[in-house]
Amino acid sequence: MDKRIYLCLAHMSGKEQAFIKEAFDTNWVVPLGPNVNAFEDELKHFVEQDKEVVALSAGTAAIHLGLIQLGVGAGDEVICQSFTFCASANPVAYQGATPVFIDSEEDTWNMDPVLLEEAIKDRIAKTGKKPKAILPVHLYGMPARIDEICAIAAKYDIPVLEDAAEALGSEFNGQKCGTFGTFGVLSFNGNKMITTSGGGALIVPDESAKKQTMFYATQAREPFPHYQHEKIGYNYRMSNICAGIGRGQMTVLDEHIAHHRHVHALYEKAFEGVDGITLKSNPDDRFNANYWLSTILIDPVKTGTNYDEVRRNLDERGIETRPLWKPMHLQPVYAANPCYVNGVSERLFNMGLCIPAGPWVTDEDVAYIVEQIKACCKG
Repeated sequence: MDKRIYLCLAHMSGKEQAFIKEAFDTNWVVPLGPNVNAFEDELKHFVEQDKEVVALSAGTAAIHLGLIQLGVGAGDEVICQSFTFCASANPVAYQGATPVFIDSEEDTWNMDPVLLEEAIKDRIAKTGKKPKAILPVHLYGMPARIDEICAIAAKYDIPVLEDAAEALGSEFNGQKCGTFGTFGVLSFNGNKMITTSGGGALIVPDESAKKQTMFYATQAREPFPHYQHEKIGYNYRMSNICAGIGRGQMTVLDEHIAHHRHVHALYEKAFEGVDGITLKSNPDDRFNANYWLSTILIDPVKTGTNYDEVRRNLDERGIETRPLWKPMHLQPVYAANPCYVNGVSERLFNMGLCIPAGPWVTDEDVAYIVEQIKACCKG
């Protein structure tokens, strides 16, 4: 195959340029302006649940500002999902707090509610105080068992900061991911469901929390004619240019989600009956993943190969894949952190691959990818 098939390439609607041109023509090129306001309104309408949305420079910035508003500081502990990207845990460390890592359950690959409750009890017993927040992730767009997680959070009166960076458009019981917790996080990085080139958003409960978030995102400037600062602030606001890209992207968001689900359905049919290759799918009808990335597990015994061999073979054939996330509790930077593990994420890491699913992946590409994966199997 001549062309290279990428995991999830950005796909433009064609309308982005008009919004960007408008920003230049009106000289709104700073981290505020009509595009930012309109993009936030469009996101608010999309996520529903009477939430407000603040557009920021990155999903990581959104997590950081969520933690600040939950009062996370030095000496605190935050319960984090181990099986995910480092950006979920790093802002906890920014605050001088300690990430406490929780392993995954099999059904969704996300935070295990049973381990979560065990960890809360153990942290209270060991430290004399409860964790300050719970930070679950909807990994690869698959909703977590967010109802159980929120029920445990409510039982112990611990707020939830919900990382839906990979799950824009995913739903649990018909409700959009990112709207279950006190705060929710979205990402518009270059490879996400939609992109603003770089960027993210914090979903907040009300107008008061929106104002507070904007205050911290714009260097915590107090309302004086001179520059006065009584709290530490950050330069986290999204630019009007990036928001213009986001507005153009919102016009194709539903189309992107539908395409990712279509690609996943093609994989599902193609891998039926293939011994040793398991495609991750919704556990039951409460879950409605956006399938940001399609993911497979490769059983080395049944296939006679392993995920890394398959990855290298596909790379030679022009197909980009990526190993599943290396769990945070295995990362050198977090080696000393408390963790509550059951072996699930380590097993997944040693067996799994992300395979292409983005808007540029065609039906023919899927057929070629499946054909090449099957060719790697020796079983």
